Amino acid sequence: MPRGSKAAYTSKQRRQAKHIEDSVKKSGKSTKTAARIAYATVNKQDGGGKKSGSGRGKTRNTAPSRKGGRKGKSK
Repeated sequence: MPRGSKAAYTSKQRRQAKHIEDSVKKSGKSTKTAARIAYATVNKQDGGGKKSGSGRGKTRNTAPSRKGGRKGKSK
């Protein structure tokens, strides 16, 4: 599988990334940047694409969603 392939993502993850991408584009970012941010958010929540096998289930980290696109605090 080549780098950048989205084949390892579930349909739910792709759908979530699409919604995030739409909202990022709405805020004025380019299409390429929006896609990067969307998949980075999905990766941070789920730890990358889903892999098959038993015992691999992990809870989602929803902190990136709660952050809501706010920038980090600068010092």
